[in-house]
Amino acid sequence: MVEWTDEERGFINGIFAKLDYDDIGPKALSRCLIVYPWTQRYFGGFGNLYNADAIKTNPMIAAHGIKVLHGLDRAVKNMDDIKNTYAALSVLHSEKLHVDPDNFRVFSDCLTVVIAAKMGNGFTADMQAAWQKFLTVVVSALGRQYH
Repeated sequence: MVEWTDEERGFINGIFAKLDYDDIGPKALSRCLIVYPWTQRYFGGFGNLYNADAIKTNPMIAAHGIKVLHGLDRAVKNMDDIKNTYAALSVLHSEKLHVDPDNFRVFSDCLTVVIAAKMGNGFTADMQAAWQKFLTVVVSALGRQYH
């Protein structure tokens, strides 16, 4: 079980309180698909993903990016039990969708870049440390079924 300080909880809740899901979600997922093109294989039914502009303007990608951020809400609301919170989602991604678990990590890196760019100097090192810890726990929980 992960131990969270009050400061870490405050940072994570503070980041989520400021997130514009309709902006950050699509940008983070688009960045992931552009920077790590092999992740596109899981989005074959999403239409045209032939170049960066097509990915950035794809409404299905945007909607899925928003959905992923709402999924992260569950972790924020259940910080003391993230592993069990994502148990069913881990099974879905591993057994039905066959998603490479490393994709969770690369998406979390892209999400961090987008959030840091949005927050600028407000994204302090202490805040980033708490955020990285949070995402590491989420990525571990999502990848649990693969072990």
